[in-house]
Amino acid sequence: MEGYKSMNILILILFVSISNTVSIHVGYYDRKCPQAESIVRQVVERKFSKDNSIAAALLRMHFHDCFVKGCDASILIDSTTDTEAVEKDAGPNLTVREFDLIDEIKSELEAACPKKVSCADIIALATRDAVSLAGGPTYKAHTGRRDGVVSRASDVNLPGPSSTVAQAQEAFTAHGLTLKDMVALLGGHTLGVTHCGFFSDRLSNFQGTGAPDSTMDTGLGKRLRGVCGSDPGVDPTVSLDQSTPLVFDNKFYNEIKNKRGVLKIDQELALDRLSAKWVSNFAANNTVFEQGFVKAILKLGNIHILQGNRGGEIRKNCRVVNKIKN
Repeated sequence: MEGYKSMNILILILFVSISNTVSIHVGYYDRKCPQAESIVRQVVERKFSKDNSIAAALLRMHFHDCFVKGCDASILIDSTTDTEAVEKDAGPNLTVREFDLIDEIKSELEAACPKKVSCADIIALATRDAVSLAGGPTYKAHTGRRDGVVSRASDVNLPGPSSTVAQAQEAFTAHGLTLKDMVALLGGHTLGVTHCGFFSDRLSNFQGTGAPDSTMDTGLGKRLRGVCGSDPGVDPTVSLDQSTPLVFDNKFYNEIKNKRGVLKIDQELALDRLSAKWVSNFAANNTVFEQGFVKAILKLGNIHILQGNRGGEIRKNCRVVNKIKN
């Protein structure tokens, strides 16, 4: 009898241990909410048909969320009068957008499957669908994340547009991402825009030299000076990919190989001895780029996730935690 009890206790311990270490996986909602992924897709398709720039916006949101405290949708939480500044209030996140799109998706999911689908998974799925609609790869996204209950602007520490490859690599490595992953993820700059303020020094007074950055194509520099102007009170935007800015493809890598990178970090990828190898590989073959990107974004989506019994919750409203945690 004692041996029987011991065996049951061992089985219970093993069950609890396994339940606490279950990884996110493809098809997590197949039973919990079978229509979850199709609902996300439908809402994203509706919005994309009116504004195809959402692919870049969602990619940025996904990256900015995962790179801080892990993929826990903490970037979606709004500040309140009794809390400190939240992640979306931090400088690098002030231009993150499409929070309303996440709200719309969440509303439809709550109507179909209340308290089943996390906001963190919504971001991952919406990003996957938007990338595909923009001409990028179609891939199966892992799901099963839970939502975080803490969001602090002070936690936001992202590699900046003027980082060197070494500095950016250090930040990516700290999250378990390789140099190849980094080059592939920065290939997401094949979509979207940036403000002139993030690269204006490259146009006329690079690092205090009084001259433009010599690593930028002179023709591009001249055109960007015309777009950006000289009024410090105006901060226009320009496409990060000067070739196909609304299509998810490998043209971005060919652009930076030809000294047509807008952000300093993008151009550095093609100049640094270590990262240049991956730039050339991705520039030469779009399929190779897509494969590298999918592998990297799935790894990104696994950073410090909350799952199973490891804390977190399924928020009813993506902007607000369900209850205060002590």
